[in-house]
Amino acid sequence: MAVTGTAQAGERTVGYALRDGVAVIELRRPSAGNALDASIRKGLLDALRQVRADGEQVRAVLLAAQGRHFCVGQDLKEHAHALETRPESAFSIVRDEYNPLVTQIRALPQPVVAAIEGACVGAGLGLALCADLRVAARGARFATAFTGIGLAADSGLSGTLAQAVGPSRAAALMLLGDRFGAEEAERWGLLHRVVPDGSATERGLDLARHLADGPTLAYAEVKALLRAAAGGDPAALPEAEAGAQERLGRTKDHHAAVRAFLDGRAPSFNGN
Repeated sequence: MAVTGTAQAGERTVGYALRDGVAVIELRRPSAGNALDASIRKGLLDALRQVRADGEQVRAVLLAAQGRHFCVGQDLKEHAHALETRPESAFSIVRDEYNPLVTQIRALPQPVVAAIEGACVGAGLGLALCADLRVAARGARFATAFTGIGLAADSGLSGTLAQAVGPSRAAALMLLGDRFGAEEAERWGLLHRVVPDGSATERGLDLARHLADGPTLAYAEVKALLRAAAGGDPAALPEAEAGAQERLGRTKDHHAAVRAFLDGRAPSFNGN
């Protein structure tokens, strides 16, 4: 199965495939560093709609990319053309496309893994930070990039970067626009794992498959609790946790896992 946005006839800019419970969403514009033009943004939104349509068949999601780079951010050629031809609406894509895109990724109940090679900058970094876990090649490089062209941030980066590395370091990275590598990103807590160059997609898929075999109902509740915690109301969090535990406590997965533990067996999870 493939879900595509089309920049020109026959060019597939976003791929979608469901394999062993893992929905693989792949950016396929390697000649442009997977820069986010209209076709790739539409293709991503279409792929996310397909994830929802496939429902319980999807137990984990992998966000990956073809070529040397994960994503160099917004296509600046497209942006420059918009500034010249329709300046009054050149930034409408932030509300109309980027905001729905990052909101939908972060709202997925399934765990999302991003596999990163090469450059991951600007809105590309924003996409990667929407994932729950990030696997990056040792040679990957990152930057916020926005202030370098006189802009602030979009794709949710202001919040997700601060959550990942802390507000002080996020401020420095956003104001100064400094590039940083995979080892720094791992040390700061932005990455789950650093892997050899050329292996990020394979290692990311392994991680997504591992998650797909796990307690997906519990994962969905964990993600909801983390979103609630990020919302800044600590007083409400204990009650939210209690509700999650009660809901999960009624599932067949929980009861079967407890019995497996007591019997000395590895549990299996079916999502019910």
